[in-house]
Amino acid sequence: MIKIVICGIAGRMCGRIAALAAEEDDLEIVGGVESPGNPSIGQDLGELLGTGHTGRHVVEDLESVIGGADVAVAFTAPPEGTLDHAKIAAASGKAMVVGTTGFSNDQFSEFKKTLEPVPCVFAPSFSVGVTALIKLVEEAARIMGDQYDVEIVEAHHHFKADAPSGTALVLAKAAARGLERNLDEVGLYGRHGDVGARTKEEIGIHAVRAGDLAGEHTVMFGGTGEMIQFVHRAQSRDSYATGVLRAIRFVQNAQPGMYDMKDVLGIS
Repeated sequence: MIKIVICGIAGRMCGRIAALAAEEDDLEIVGGVESPGNPSIGQDLGELLGTGHTGRHVVEDLESVIGGADVAVAFTAPPEGTLDHAKIAAASGKAMVVGTTGFSNDQFSEFKKTLEPVPCVFAPSFSVGVTALIKLVEEAARIMGDQYDVEIVEAHHHFKADAPSGTALVLAKAAARGLERNLDEVGLYGRHGDVGARTKEEIGIHAVRAGDLAGEHTVMFGGTGEMIQFVHRAQSRDSYATGVLRAIRFVQNAQPGMYDMKDVLGIS
């Protein structure tokens, strides 16, 4: 039995992770953490999740429950909370599965260094379909080369705080790798006004926020006389949550290090 503590337990994503984990025979939720002031603090975990009374309560301090867990799962906003949780998990020798997005470059460097002593699966998207899409986009970019313009459009629910999505950035980096470009130099985030003609090297990334969209990503390769598109549509958060469960099982037996969903799925 793999014992799990979930940081961000009252959030929409973690709620689905917890609900699906509760149905699995080899997974047990032993703790839930929320930020100070969250109305769920003190609530019974099972009653929060709709799975029945457990006697375990939502807390605001990961340190108070990490000892009874094997793996800490974190999907929190802002990312400062995940940095704090990473320090506690590393000090306790506990593995992590992290889907928090919105890290600055400095924050992510600190995050990776903090977790060096333990195994961690980090991914902006835990969807198996998105993981396959990343691989396909890199290979398509390599095949089609500089004669095709690359544009990425992502759409999410109106609650999402960061833009563009972490998944859109990973897809853009995959295209940049295939084209042997540096995304920091060629990424263009939205357009407005008289921006001039599109440059040959740029990779466009655009964000839409509307309604309750679970997530949609479109990668376009535009050439002369043709357009190739890769599209991934998430019909519910369950596509991400089931990937998280696979990551939990993977990281439980992994050696210290930073992993992603390609490692979980065995994709080279």
